[in-house]
Amino acid sequence: MVNSLTLLNQRKIYVTRTLPEEAMKLLHSNFEVEVWPDEMPPPKSLLIEKVKEVDGLISLLTEQIDEEVIKAAGPQFKGISQVAVGFNNIDLKAATKKGIYVTNTPGVLTDTTADFAFALLMAVARRVAEADRYVKAGKWKVPWGLMMMLGQDVWGKTIGIIGLGRIGSAVARRAKGMNMKILYYDVYRNEQAETELGAKYVPLETLLKEADFVTIHVPLLPSTYHLMNEERLKMMKKTACLINTSRGPVVDEKALYKALTEGWIWAAGLDVWENEPTDPDNPLLKLDNVTAAPHIASGSIATRTKMAVMAAENMVAILEGRVPPNLVNKEVLEVRPPEKE
Repeated sequence: MVNSLTLLNQRKIYVTRTLPEEAMKLLHSNFEVEVWPDEMPPPKSLLIEKVKEVDGLISLLTEQIDEEVIKAAGPQFKGISQVAVGFNNIDLKAATKKGIYVTNTPGVLTDTTADFAFALLMAVARRVAEADRYVKAGKWKVPWGLMMMLGQDVWGKTIGIIGLGRIGSAVARRAKGMNMKILYYDVYRNEQAETELGAKYVPLETLLKEADFVTIHVPLLPSTYHLMNEERLKMMKKTACLINTSRGPVVDEKALYKALTEGWIWAAGLDVWENEPTDPDNPLLKLDNVTAAPHIASGSIATRTKMAVMAAENMVAILEGRVPPNLVNKEVLEVRPPEKE
């Protein structure tokens, strides 16, 4: 008699990038695993071929898993386990309709991302990246200059947080430690943060007008696409800094370039971009008052390992016939009920 573990080992999955060792060990102990070997995302045509034959797919944000890919999935295909919190690259409606479970990796990257958002805020305020380039280029000639590389204070200033969910709240906790006044705007009130952190809910327009630092922590939705456009950037203080570690298209980059070059705002720190990787000729990269990063806010060794292991555990649950712990499209349970409780 074939036991359940043997059956599980016969399952095939496709992984779109090599994951940390701990996650790969978990996958290999449960499935027949094939991994895309390149650092660049696999082509869509390959994904279409793979989903016809495998039982599950472990993906990153870089893969566009649209309706065409999902429609190509064979009847044995059960799930897509995303190694990220976001999942706007996956057509959830198409997946649900076909009975395909979609999972993500929430929670584990909250503090790591908040750390980076605040690091970016500090770097922008005190011109850290610009100063680094200045010294390395041999431009430092005066031993100490009274007016050299002057930046903005952070202690005691006002931070405006757009999106006070897990990550936004974690940023607020860090801001409280810097004695900052905390304003926030969200589609939902966060009364817990208001009580614990002294965060004050205000309309978006008020936040933009009063904050010295505006930091964005919202998902990419039709309602948040180009949330920060010309009109809203013009509402900000001329001494204000904009920080974005959420999703690139939330900020209109052409409008931001005008804001930074025409003096509507003082500086910006960007970890995410409208198109990734951003073009080396992106005019924002030529500006000294832009601190740029390559989408690494969650990029600590510990956090990326936890994310990958969580994604692997989600896939094990899906292919064992259980409800995975981080199911995104819960409506799928009506289409394909779990085989096990």
